Amino acid sequence: MSQFIQLHTLTSYAPSNLNRDDLGRPKTAKMGGFDRLRVSSQSQKRHWRTSDLFEQSIAGNLGIRTKRFGQTVFDALITLNVKENCATEWARLIAGQFGKLKKDSLDIEQLAHISPVEKDLALSLVAVIAKEDRVPTKDELKALKSQQTAVDIALFGRMLASEPEFNVDAACQVAHALSVHQVTIEDDYFTAVDDLNDGKTDSGSAHIGEAGFASALFYNYICINKTQLVENLSGDEALANAAIAALTEAVVKVSPTGKQNSFASRAYASYVMAEKGQQQPRSLSVAFLKPINDQDMATAAIDAISKQAINFDNVYGACAESRYEVNAMIGKGSFAELCQFVTE
Repeated sequence: MSQFIQLHTLTSYAPSNLNRDDLGRPKTAKMGGFDRLRVSSQSQKRHWRTSDLFEQSIAGNLGIRTKRFGQTVFDALITLNVKENCATEWARLIAGQFGKLKKDSLDIEQLAHISPVEKDLALSLVAVIAKEDRVPTKDELKALKSQQTAVDIALFGRMLASEPEFNVDAACQVAHALSVHQVTIEDDYFTAVDDLNDGKTDSGSAHIGEAGFASALFYNYICINKTQLVENLSGDEALANAAIAALTEAVVKVSPTGKQNSFASRAYASYVMAEKGQQQPRSLSVAFLKPINDQDMATAAIDAISKQAINFDNVYGACAESRYEVNAMIGKGSFAELCQFVTE
């Protein structure tokens, strides 16, 4: 049976536009019949894994997502004095191991997630075939994906449609963050003035614009299958623990960067409930099916989460073997102890 680590967070943002839709307005979703502010799981995962905080914690163990790996291989071959036509052919063969290539191009059709080990193996193969002036063999090409230790791939998975045997099942699931209350998107009408316009002949603005925004207290849910994570990292439990600690810190400290310069939308989680155990995971989002409508919204939301966890335990039996809470609203708990709890 797998061991699961679940994180439930409440994070408050002042007026902001964290995650925009195709019209540039904050993303929303209906829940319980009411409009809620939303931040997509894709947005959150990207900001966490590309944050300075995460990269510093997992230095050397993060992959790259790119369509342009073929160009990297081609450039390396050219540097080693391989003829251009051969470099093109060999680069396509190597890059093609990570996804189907576009016709007559070195680019992969879809973003490929490539681990540091896989990149190093590819460049090592480049050095060998350049020195021996030959095409890479099928076994050499297949060996490029024989191992991977990228933490972000292990956490969030990878799909290679052309080579399904090299897919990686995600060890971490992330819900879309939703406001615990009903929201209304507002519009910010703004103007910009030309600094060189003295206003004597034209007193109008040089630019007029409009941007949507809203403020919200978000509930977010993250579930980590630690057993799967260790398996994805070839049994390296120390690296798995480092990954869990880094992800936990990113979850509670890193904000989406949408319209960051306009709204300074940086926030730490006000509340975190971490749970561990082999029980079947479950979200506590149902606690907010009825929108919170209270002047002390944070306290009311924390009470709703705590009550829902107890109610699930009463109905189904213990839904976790242990819990740890951090409540920054009243200064309860510590981040250091939270990290110790999720990794020990």
